[in-house]
Amino acid sequence: MKVAVVSITRHGIALAGRIVAALPGAQLFAPEKFRVEAESAAAGAAHCYQGKVADQVPALFANFDGIVALVSLGAVVRLIAPHLQGKETDPAVVVVDEAGRFAIPVLSGHLGGANSLAGHLATTLGATAVLTTASDARATIAVDLLGRELGWTFDATHGELLHCSAAMVNDEPVALVQEAGGADWWANHANGRKGPLPANVTLFARLEDVALERFAAVLWISRRAMPADWAARLAGRCVTYRPPTA
Repeated sequence: MKVAVVSITRHGIALAGRIVAALPGAQLFAPEKFRVEAESAAAGAAHCYQGKVADQVPALFANFDGIVALVSLGAVVRLIAPHLQGKETDPAVVVVDEAGRFAIPVLSGHLGGANSLAGHLATTLGATAVLTTASDARATIAVDLLGRELGWTFDATHGELLHCSAAMVNDEPVALVQEAGGADWWANHANGRKGPLPANVTLFARLEDVALERFAAVLWISRRAMPADWAARLAGRCVTYRPPTA
């Protein structure tokens, strides 16, 4: 992840330097009036700008996968609001307070990686990651992240992702069918999971074993094509995961 670390105060720049050091390839952005402090905190990785921080946001959105802002949460919301396009393309945005106590994902928590970035920063700084996404708060399956660490990709429409995610966090019955891929996906799930699988999830070895009328959603891990008759029956309530071939 290519990350920009933004600080607009002298005191914040020192902490920003620690963050840059913890994120390979990260770059520090600070006002020109704090050039000496910025270059001291992040030698060779400091960029100083004239004018308002708001004027830097378009370029940061266009050129970075993630933004760590040592700026108040409310100010960050106002700064990024005019530039939001969608969760599939917006960069991860994490706010860190100047005392280094909290790392708060603000944008693109799952697909963009803000939750994971906040967790990394929390470990590095001895801070608390403030995760507000329901699947992370309840340590259940994040439907849009399942198997990412194992190289899995998924096929689903935006509506199917929303439907299956809602079924998961609302404790509706979910069938998880695993026909391919490694079996350690729960322990290696995004942000780490401990304990048993969620009680609303039932495991199956074959799609054809699922009594569809019993389940609100189906998570299907397989390398084969969806049987045509099943595709019609599962329309709108299935996410398909594709593990890489060995």
